[in-house]
Amino acid sequence: MKTVTLKEDGGGGRPTAIDWVSAVGIEKLNYSRQFVLNGKTEEYLDVVLKETSVALKDLMNESYEDYTKKKRYEWVQDNKSSQITLLISLIFWCVNVEKHMQETKKDSNAMDKCTKLLQSQLEDLIRLVQGKIDKPMRTRVMCMITLDAHARDISGQLHEEKCFAPDGFQWQAQLKAYYNPEKKDADMHICDAHFMYGYEYLGNGPRLVVTPLTDRIYVTATQALHLKMGCAPAGPAGTGKTESTKDLANALAKACYVFNCAPEMNYETLGGIYKGLAASGAWGCFDEFNRLIPEVLSVCAFQFGAVCDAIKENAATVEVEGETLTLDPTCGAFITMNPGYLGRSELPEKLKALFRPITVMVPDLILICENFLMAEGFVEAKDLALKFFTLYNLSKSLLSPMMH
Repeated sequence: MKTVTLKEDGGGGRPTAIDWVSAVGIEKLNYSRQFVLNGKTEEYLDVVLKETSVALKDLMNESYEDYTKKKRYEWVQDNKSSQITLLISLIFWCVNVEKHMQETKKDSNAMDKCTKLLQSQLEDLIRLVQGKIDKPMRTRVMCMITLDAHARDISGQLHEEKCFAPDGFQWQAQLKAYYNPEKKDADMHICDAHFMYGYEYLGNGPRLVVTPLTDRIYVTATQALHLKMGCAPAGPAGTGKTESTKDLANALAKACYVFNCAPEMNYETLGGIYKGLAASGAWGCFDEFNRLIPEVLSVCAFQFGAVCDAIKENAATVEVEGETLTLDPTCGAFITMNPGYLGRSELPEKLKALFRPITVMVPDLILICENFLMAEGFVEAKDLALKFFTLYNLSKSLLSPMMH
């Protein structure tokens, strides 16, 4: 968040927090209950974080109730928080798909009808983008279009592959959200890995286009977290290793911090970072991890190994570098690497064993182009995307990169 609005009439002359403004995108949200900022800075900032999560959870329950009472494109505009809009949309997509899966027992074209329904919802949002809407709303609708396009493609794929059971692998491999009416909470499922929605406030920022490559990264990364390990995406520069990690954190509402590793970093710096991640439950993405020198990497294996062992044992505390900390088991570590580049070290075997590897290759550029066009209001984006990709690909192959 960027700023918190304070009212100067709290108890004992202390200010009262009323609402907050996001740091990413323009968005203003109210707290469910106003509260007084008491004590030291680190104490009341902790209360601010907790109250922000409570406000988001209350907003999620309110938004869930509203979804069925309004037309979808009206509900998108009336909703207050972008991340809650995307979460509720994901929940109802899962409900919709699984309902149509049940209907395939009587009607073999039920999944095709589901795809057509999702296509019509997508076209409603594209028409909304074509009109006059303010910048924050445009960002929100563009995110909705990105995720709706993926939902439509997955529904069509399920119909083509005749995956009509909720326990089919093609459906299980998708990141799904379910509403828990007993806890009034949201659960995230993917294969056999289950996560609670994090309620970390993310603001109103753009989302990554979900391609088949992204789906595969999500499956491997969530399985690594489920097995109490780290995850190690490796591949050429510019293939989306770091962005995919950040987007998965956004989908699960977790704080994700990116650290650019350099040979100058020592084991004390890394130890401090691991302590922070273990205590806060945040995710750390160590970019270009194999640029660290071998001496630091060998110590790092013991530091992160201690955190992994404590999570596996369901321990309440963890000891890192001689300091005992309260452990939040939802923390995670990701290391991205460009193997074969100059100045890169080979990871020690002990460290390799703590991270599950993924090889990341070139993303689906036609699909990304289609999403960008739809987000700008083009209904016939699929054909246009193919033409643009062919044009630019030929230009790249046949023309010299020299400036003329």
